[in-house]
Amino acid sequence: MNELIMSLLVLTIPVSLMMTAYKVGVKTQSNDGKHLFYLLIANAALVTTVAVAHTVFSFTPHSFLSLSPTRLIMLALIVFIGTSLVKFCQNYMAGEPRINYFWRWLLTTLSAVTLVVISNHLVLLWLGWVCISLALHQLLMFYPNRPRAALAAHKKFIVARVAETSLLLAFVLLYNVHNTWFISDLSLAYTNNSGPLSVSEQLAGVLIAIAALIKCAQLPLHGWLIQVVEAPTPVSALLHAGVINLGGFLLILFAPLFMQATVAQWLVLVVAGLTTVISALVMTTRVSVKVRMAWSTSAQMGLMLLECALGLFELALLHLVTHSMYKAYAFLNAGNAINEDIKRRHAPEHVPTTANWLLGFSVSSVLVGLAWYLSGYSGAVSIWLLLTCALTMLIATKHGTTNGSVIISTIMAAVIATLSYISLKAIFTLAIGTTVWREAAFSSADNWATLLIVVLVGLSYLLKNQSQHPKVKALSALLFAGLYLDEWFTRLTLKIWPIRLPVNARTNTKNHTKIVTILESKS
Repeated sequence: MNELIMSLLVLTIPVSLMMTAYKVGVKTQSNDGKHLFYLLIANAALVTTVAVAHTVFSFTPHSFLSLSPTRLIMLALIVFIGTSLVKFCQNYMAGEPRINYFWRWLLTTLSAVTLVVISNHLVLLWLGWVCISLALHQLLMFYPNRPRAALAAHKKFIVARVAETSLLLAFVLLYNVHNTWFISDLSLAYTNNSGPLSVSEQLAGVLIAIAALIKCAQLPLHGWLIQVVEAPTPVSALLHAGVINLGGFLLILFAPLFMQATVAQWLVLVVAGLTTVISALVMTTRVSVKVRMAWSTSAQMGLMLLECALGLFELALLHLVTHSMYKAYAFLNAGNAINEDIKRRHAPEHVPTTANWLLGFSVSSVLVGLAWYLSGYSGAVSIWLLLTCALTMLIATKHGTTNGSVIISTIMAAVIATLSYISLKAIFTLAIGTTVWREAAFSSADNWATLLIVVLVGLSYLLKNQSQHPKVKALSALLFAGLYLDEWFTRLTLKIWPIRLPVNARTNTKNHTKIVTILESKS
């Protein structure tokens, strides 16, 4: 009886969103979103009820659903972001003639994401995964007369089908090996596995990794993410905060298989690692605030996947949650972000001295060393190097631009940030439940991550402080063009599946090559 009640309570969340989406979509009178906001508030209360019933009273749903701590965290995150988006859209989208169309596909997307998060059945998860892409495609085409939006949606549509096909093939292979559709059974089987994986299992791991890389907009399949800024701002917030991070969730879900599939692990290490470095550097060359945030998301998702490949799944989950919260706020606050960016660009520029860098490195090294000791951590050291570099840059740049009193407050902020990091990491370790998949210190994977961090920090320093050097100028120009990766992929896409873009004053749809050139140059 308890199982039935819990199943109904859990399913109420996606079903209520889907039914409301259909009801709003068929109405002709514009919906102001108030009742939709109340629906999300009710779902938030329902998530709280389900979490308490599961964690305190040990109530569990039917076997095709799951309420692990990781899934509960994701479920709460989705409902929170959905509630924030609906509240924001009540004013932002007011007066839009197609507002009901927007509500319909926003709620459908939220419903599908919720279904993916609670599914313990491979078929159910795959169906939810497909529905997310199809519903999101409708949101990306909210302004169908915008060429950039149409091109981005077209590229996203194609790569999404590739990801879905990869995921489907992986699930079929896993079913053929284990004769079960339940994710929990698969996780248990690979957790207890002590032998080498079969070819089918290795291939399934690679296909799951490919699906995760595509979902997280990793290079060179990232261009659609940069161009979807043509969609309404709430759509960008939903995409960057609640959809694109599902690649990381997928790897967390299949962690026991992924960490034993060596080819899949190294595929993610290489692709996600290079994406992190390149996207972070490209971001520094862009002017548009939204485009900078898009490149930032690609880099952050690369880092999250890199953490997964290092076996730091608790850190990847923490990264996923904090990035989602930040990006939702950043996009919904994009207007103020523009003003802040203008002020930053017009502020006097101060270059930190060698003494500033030494102070920052000394303080950050002590803080990170203490955090490492207090946390009792064992595993890859590259992630601590990244934290050291981040704190060093924070302290050094502040010391180069402000007086002593502000430096003290900056150091205190660094202390608080470090303590928060190890505390939250410990909490999310409890949610993941195991640390057995962590890469050892100075392993090949850890050394690769360390190399990437050193390259990223070194090139960032050169771009910032040696910008007039001829070779640095050439690098900056190449980065501004995004290494021309998206131009290549766009031309390939239009050769494989041509599309007639909508006509406006800036483009001529008779020649796809000219269209692509015009659109890409505007990024």
